[in-house]
Amino acid sequence: MNKPSPLRLRRSKIVATLGPATDNPNVLRAVIAAGMDVARLNYSHGNHAEQTKRAQLVREIAKELGKDVAILADLQGPKIRIERFSTGSIELSEGDPFTLDAGHEEDNGTAQVVGCAYKELSQDVKAGDVLLLNDGAIVLNVNSIDGLKVHTTVEVGGKLSDRKGINRQGGGLSADALTEKDLADLIHAVNLDVDVIAVSFPREAADMQRARKLVEEAGGKQYLCAKIERAEALDVLEEIIAASDIVMVARGDLGVEIGDAELPGWQKRIIRASREQNKLVITATQMMESMISSPIPTRAEVLDVANAIMDGTDAVMLSGETAVGKYPLKVVQAMARVCEGAESVEVPTRSRAKFKTHFVKTDEAIAMAAAWTASNMQARAIVSLTESGSTALLLSRVETRTPIFALTQHEKTRRRMALCRGVYPLAFLPTALDTLKPTEEALDLLLDRGILQSGDRVLLTKGDFTGPGGTNAMKILLVP
Repeated sequence: MNKPSPLRLRRSKIVATLGPATDNPNVLRAVIAAGMDVARLNYSHGNHAEQTKRAQLVREIAKELGKDVAILADLQGPKIRIERFSTGSIELSEGDPFTLDAGHEEDNGTAQVVGCAYKELSQDVKAGDVLLLNDGAIVLNVNSIDGLKVHTTVEVGGKLSDRKGINRQGGGLSADALTEKDLADLIHAVNLDVDVIAVSFPREAADMQRARKLVEEAGGKQYLCAKIERAEALDVLEEIIAASDIVMVARGDLGVEIGDAELPGWQKRIIRASREQNKLVITATQMMESMISSPIPTRAEVLDVANAIMDGTDAVMLSGETAVGKYPLKVVQAMARVCEGAESVEVPTRSRAKFKTHFVKTDEAIAMAAAWTASNMQARAIVSLTESGSTALLLSRVETRTPIFALTQHEKTRRRMALCRGVYPLAFLPTALDTLKPTEEALDLLLDRGILQSGDRVLLTKGDFTGPGGTNAMKILLVP
């Protein structure tokens, strides 16, 4: 019998940020059709009414296209920023004295002094520290502290405009991960029934635990995503991952705090550590930044995206490229092409899930057995009959090129699985729950979709009982 040709499906997922560039329904429809799996609502920009409208439009168009698209609400986090200049911007030169003053007028900054929205800055820094403004474009050496004033000397100058961010090299700014604005935005996101809530600048696992408690108190059950963007978060990385459902390699602020040279290694370590704990991972920031104004990516951007895919990330993220860029459709198409190209390359080593060496639960054992068997039998597909999506997630942690089709009646489960690498959710409600009917109807669904053909070998995972966590069986099937 001839071996079946492998299914050519993009395994890694694309997160795209919504904004003015995607507010046109026709543009958003094209972006979803081109491959956006997760829509990101950036709560750093826009009001609640705008975010509500965008979420509703995503759901309407996704339903129209028959696609499950997850929605990720990204909280702003603490405002560690300068205030405004009287002229909108200033020019700093090397050697210039410059003061950050939390007591200065908010709208009256000059080339000598500017206000600071982060009132605790003078308590968090000391003489000899290095402050980085505007994502590291401006470098200031701290000379002395005088009350609320931080006196510095410019080491690297340039143009500095209103409301730019402040980082301390090496980390150490003590701002809480969740601000009053974040609390209001979190409740709004829960009421919108988003699928994921991302917490910015967590310093420790307790920040994620607090966020989870707040979500539960608001009546939500959203996945929580920890954005790793503080240097001190790296010291307790394993604990933060354990307290989260998803991890984001937020390379903007993280790169500023730890330095560009350290960032590539930490990206790989964060991806590996997340997969080892069976958690999803997103790689973000400036992945195709040039496409904000250019219709094609640079070769460096292509290699950056491909490298993250080869490292094992579940998803790659677009920010300004789709939110405010000129070519939101082209950038999603380009990213999809790069993902597919990277996935076609055999990678000898890959981040391994923890259950490759030991099993803790039955569904872990079933997932490992199914993935290993599918790969060694040249199975056409793995079919997971699931309630919560946990078995599909576990299957996605094992390195296999066999596509995983997760069949469930629950729309929320399908949307969550839109983030899982190599997993393709499908709506499925069997007419009966006896031992044979669900299996037969699952195969019929995949045959009708053109995914399976007569004679294909398939691995199916299921549970004897309904409800989450019930997967306890694997079947090897030959499609009639």
